[in-house]
Amino acid sequence: MIFDLPSRVREGTGVGLKEARKKEMPTIYRQDGFRFYFYSHEPNEPPHVHIDRGEATIKVWLESGEVAKSRGFRAHEIGGILAMVAEHQVMFLEKWHEHFG
Repeated sequence: MIFDLPSRVREGTGVGLKEARKKEMPTIYRQDGFRFYFYSHEPNEPPHVHIDRGEATIKVWLESGEVAKSRGFRAHEIGGILAMVAEHQVMFLEKWHEHFG
């Protein structure tokens, strides 16, 4: 599996925890201070992307472009985020299917 934990993490050496966490939440895109990523433990949900900037976070369904949940973003920021998701929707869906199979 592409996102398998590194052997040094599996073996309990404590090295590579940050690297392992990146694999659990792979970043798929960055723009204007926003980080777009998946949680690897959500394969049974419909395709979606998580977006963070600072302490604010939002989850957007990729097929409908609707907000699943949001915390900390203002309405005008959400509109901009949804525009970025729409602009990169095809790439995000491709990466979703590559990651979750």
